[in-house]
Amino acid sequence: MVSACAYSGAYPTGYGRYGKNTEGVPEEMFDRLQASGFTHFQQSGTGAIRKYYNYIRVTPMVQQLDVLGESWPLRDEVAQPGYYAATLDTGVRCEITVGEKVAVHRYTFPEHSNARVVIDLSCGGLGIELGRTVPLRAHAESLGGGRAQGTVVMEGVPLSVAMELSSPKWRQMLWYDRRLIDGGTRLDFDSIRHTTLRPFGMLFIGPTSAGQTVEIRLGFSLRGCEQARRNLEDECGTNGHAFDTVRSATRARWREHLGRVQVDGGTPARRTVFATALYHSLIKPCFADDESPFWPNSGPFAFDVCTMWDIYKTQLPLLTALAPDRARDLLESLIRVCEEEGNFPIGYRMARGADRFFRQASALAHTVLADVHGLALPGLDLDWNWALVHMVDDLRRMYGEDFWEHGVVHPISHTLDLAYAHYCTAQVARALNDVHLADDLERRSRQWTNAFDPGTGLLRDSEFYEGGKWNYSFRLLHDMAGRIALGGGDDAFVANLDRFFGYGADPVVQPGRRPQPPEMAAGYALQRFEGLNNEPDMEAPWAYHYAGRPDRTAEIVHSALTWQFGTGPGGLPGNDDSGGLSSWYVWASLGLFPVAGQNLFLINAPAFARGSLKVSGGEFVVETSGHRGAPIGADGVEFDPPAQYVQSATLNGEPLDATHISAADVHRGGRLHLQLGPEPSAWGRRVRPPSASMLESR
Repeated sequence: MVSACAYSGAYPTGYGRYGKNTEGVPEEMFDRLQASGFTHFQQSGTGAIRKYYNYIRVTPMVQQLDVLGESWPLRDEVAQPGYYAATLDTGVRCEITVGEKVAVHRYTFPEHSNARVVIDLSCGGLGIELGRTVPLRAHAESLGGGRAQGTVVMEGVPLSVAMELSSPKWRQMLWYDRRLIDGGTRLDFDSIRHTTLRPFGMLFIGPTSAGQTVEIRLGFSLRGCEQARRNLEDECGTNGHAFDTVRSATRARWREHLGRVQVDGGTPARRTVFATALYHSLIKPCFADDESPFWPNSGPFAFDVCTMWDIYKTQLPLLTALAPDRARDLLESLIRVCEEEGNFPIGYRMARGADRFFRQASALAHTVLADVHGLALPGLDLDWNWALVHMVDDLRRMYGEDFWEHGVVHPISHTLDLAYAHYCTAQVARALNDVHLADDLERRSRQWTNAFDPGTGLLRDSEFYEGGKWNYSFRLLHDMAGRIALGGGDDAFVANLDRFFGYGADPVVQPGRRPQPPEMAAGYALQRFEGLNNEPDMEAPWAYHYAGRPDRTAEIVHSALTWQFGTGPGGLPGNDDSGGLSSWYVWASLGLFPVAGQNLFLINAPAFARGSLKVSGGEFVVETSGHRGAPIGADGVEFDPPAQYVQSATLNGEPLDATHISAADVHRGGRLHLQLGPEPSAWGRRVRPPSASMLESR
């Protein structure tokens, strides 16, 4: 539930140096890494949103309170799963760790007669235009003995915090507008506007010797200060210092989760990127069990689903494979959101309102629900009859109403979303023996054809969200055989894909700082693959599989893994988007790609000689023969080998001529062996992945 990091106010997470940017190289807000304190609840790699949490700022100070909010340079940073440390230019060494519902800060002060730990309850959002989040209401209370508590209502959500300081003899006071309230023990604000907001919070103050550490423990809850206090005691105990205990427990949990995937071979840099990508893949969504502020009963509450559009293709299949208990909890939470708010969310934050991201896509929860239902794994069971009720109702909301009446909607990509959601819902309905409903949904799912222009083999002209019709035209639909036939057959489909990916085309110059509109317009007019910097392009390389050209997939995926990801600045080719992009890297490196909603995995040459996943049924291993090791250059440094191609395959010792396996094959555990070679082969050209029209014709 909790995250914590240094806070500068920069875009997009509150950490760093950059301002808001959607085109070209970002502008710097600051010329240095700096922080005004340390905040809680950050997003993970999302973009194009002006404010994300950063609530409850904690600042260690050796200055007067009137400079609170100023920033100091950061140096000697350390970042590990569950741990962050840095030294402020004031000489204070700062360390932070988090548990499930707590954060523990440890500050090592220089010698000072009046060291301070200041908590700013009014902080929220980012330091960019329209980026501030202002509490609607607030309460703060000093309890004495190093204890305090407070609640701020942010975007309709009450966030409560209970605090304890390891130096109970320090003086503690409330403050308002950077002025101490001597003797005051309560602050209450019934309504706050942007124009009336003045900073407020609490302060602990006392003497320190050189190297003395002070620990502040914070427990959080969305259900009031009493529950925040219980959460604090449950994880930190009542016997003083808890930093090392919480850090050790969190590190062990991360180690256990990250240990569920192992790889052998590859360069050191590629192994570093892989491990980092796996970590990023498991940061979000946030789970706050028994903490929903919107419904009173216990159970899972998931937020920071930001957004389904980002994560439903890659991250949620990975979550289902590696942490199926959390996948189930997420679905239970989404179903409850649908009950409470009237629709499945496209994105869901720690804020009121589930449908604020509706422009991105329609009816995406249906995909992951169908995936999980089709697996029928122990521990993944839900009340599927109740889930089906909400799946069907949600299909008719918003754009779904026009789709129901006309079979096509604009933006045209929503036609594909809704047709696919009807297909996914039909699979659940048929499994539950509601044959009439399943037949009707399947009939409507065939209306994906209304989105395409048979003359071009591409989507019809329309508006598109963060892309164009070329980006969206190669989605992996439920009827790819029909899609390819509609576009003129294999050769025409491959020709369009080749054009999109730039085969035989001149190199493209990337825009720099402050790109002018003509420069951007010229780039968009190319209708080219921009790289894996956004969701519509994530699955496009695997569309070649359906036209019998897995060799093309191998070339594009290898190029992306080699040239678009790295260990330094710019090591991600776009926003990580809550782990969606990093999950793509994990799957692609293992030689697998999930076709979300169809319980299907496509196979490609992996980046490592061997990879394994701990899944519900045991272990699924992807092993290779003929995998080229990393060549060593004249300077002694390993570098990535050229692309390789699958020559033949076996699954659990049996020959595999197809380029796909079922998701059940992966989740039950087994062994996929791939023979690799330096040239394309005949493997995978004849047997195509399944399509709805192929299955219906049988």
